[in-house]
Amino acid sequence: MLVHLFGGASSPSCANYALKRTAEDNKEDFDAITVETVKKNFYVDDCLRSVATDAIAVPLVGQLRELLSKGGFRLTKWVSNSKKIMNSLPEKERAPSVKNLDLVENAQLTERALGVQWNVHADTFSFKIANKEKPATRRGILSIICSVYDPLGFVSPCILMAKAIQQELCRKGLGWDDPVPESSKQKWEAWLRELPKLEQFQIPRCFKPPNFSDVQRRELHHFSDASSQGYGAVSISVKSTWVKSTAL
Repeated sequence: MLVHLFGGASSPSCANYALKRTAEDNKEDFDAITVETVKKNFYVDDCLRSVATDAIAVPLVGQLRELLSKGGFRLTKWVSNSKKIMNSLPEKERAPSVKNLDLVENAQLTERALGVQWNVHADTFSFKIANKEKPATRRGILSIICSVYDPLGFVSPCILMAKAIQQELCRKGLGWDDPVPESSKQKWEAWLRELPKLEQFQIPRCFKPPNFSDVQRRELHHFSDASSQGYGAVSISVKSTWVKSTAL
């Protein structure tokens, strides 16, 4: 068999192995940062990598394309918040939305990165709320809650309020399609009216402050708390420019 089946349970694992084997077999001919990117920054068929400057990024892009072409991989649909990087790529290799786009003049370009909305010019993550008409039942409420895709948990405090309503309905023993009591319905409708405001919420993609010098020390801090209604946990990476400093 010379072609791997598309959609098989083992397909992601096989693709990942082939990708990393290509990097390993050709590592002597390419920079360490290029090989590391292939090994650590691919998620199935998506590559996400951040570097400090255009001077690093432009040759990295070229080497990535050349390295992976040796394994039969062709990288396309490139997107970057740097106009210089986009200009270094052939037009046919860019994402359709940026083939003829002046990134400096257009601040509204939004792409999806692993399902998350990314404003390319502002370099922020945001949310797109789909207007869905669903009945006020447990099934309808769950459908709308799950439609807010938030894998990093940025808006968990907001979603928790809706989940608390769902929890309340479960405790009352309501079926999936039973109409909810009026008191719960009022809470749900009030939450729905507020939901579109999430589109105004933006999170900077890079949490390293501008003009921050080279990081010398990193610490990972974990916080958690719980109540009878829900629980939450957050991990924060603390970076310091001082070797012997105490990060707070």
